[in-house]
Amino acid sequence: MKSSSQGGLVYSTETGRMCPACRQPLVQCACKAAASAAPVGDGAVRVARQTKGRGGKSVTIVKGLALDAIALALLGKQLRTQCGSGGTVKDGVIEVQGDHVDAIMAALVKLGHKPKQAGS
Repeated sequence: MKSSSQGGLVYSTETGRMCPACRQPLVQCACKAAASAAPVGDGAVRVARQTKGRGGKSVTIVKGLALDAIALALLGKQLRTQCGSGGTVKDGVIEVQGDHVDAIMAALVKLGHKPKQAGS
């Protein structure tokens, strides 16, 4: 006998891919709407340069943005493109490779955020 938590409908020819949690089509998924409704950040935007645990390479960190996951990913892409470097978005934190604190702070001010420089 198959357990319902380990299997289920993954794809339907009628609606396409299905959400494994709520069993709805991905375009109608209730899980995604609930997860994106709660922003991760506290609204106090902090920009810092960090080198810990990265083999001496510097990374610019942006924390505290009160945006949902999709908007945060889009902002991360925009900041990485503007700085001309790589990076990622993990757990509500945007990481941009290299020391780009000044450029990122200027970009965030243009977008209407009020960033503060954290660290030294």
